[in-house]
Amino acid sequence: MIEADAYFFDIDGTLMTCPDRVHWDGMYKAMREVYKLDASLESIPYHGKTDVAILRIALNGEGLSDAAFYEALPRALAVVRGHVSANCDRITPKVCPGIPEVLAEIHDAGRLLGVASGNLEEVGWHKIRAAGLREFFQFGSFGDSHELRAGIFDQASARAKEILGSDANVCFVGDTPEDIAAARAVNAKIIAVGTGKFSRDALAAHTPDLCCASCTELLGKLREPTA
Repeated sequence: MIEADAYFFDIDGTLMTCPDRVHWDGMYKAMREVYKLDASLESIPYHGKTDVAILRIALNGEGLSDAAFYEALPRALAVVRGHVSANCDRITPKVCPGIPEVLAEIHDAGRLLGVASGNLEEVGWHKIRAAGLREFFQFGSFGDSHELRAGIFDQASARAKEILGSDANVCFVGDTPEDIAAARAVNAKIIAVGTGKFSRDALAAHTPDLCCASCTELLGKLREPTA
């Protein structure tokens, strides 16, 4: 059992997968149009990283300095957002097993429910709306201002405690070792699910609070802390 007052879900690999590549195409467009480089995203270990970190690592690999990267970053992110918004009707997410049911269970219990994702905010909400899940979430913390996942989790946790009080218990749900490390960094609980690149056994080696093959296994296991 996991007891928490607030639950935050990652998007890619946790809530859904998006085989349509609309988001990915926006990232490639930003690299070509803003940085004039045709770097590869597939060649880097991008799972669990933020959009900003993925772009920087890919472009550093082509010789771009950090100074040049950050100077043009606002324009690059605007390209990503613009491309995804213009093509949001082409987003075809596949919702991961158990997600609608577990979100409904948390929502119906009256607990705080949010998103904590390395996606840019505009991109993340487009995916969530396309998946038919927007009604469940009260707010989100995204990668627009945070290159490191721990920063996203810290912002989400702080917001939850502003709403619920400083003693609120916060739990994150994610599908990568980076999610586990980020939750530990902000002293929050973490549930790892093997619906992304990493299997349950691979995630279990990082000792999350709970590890399962999919969110189907969470049904009936999430509850409010006892007084």
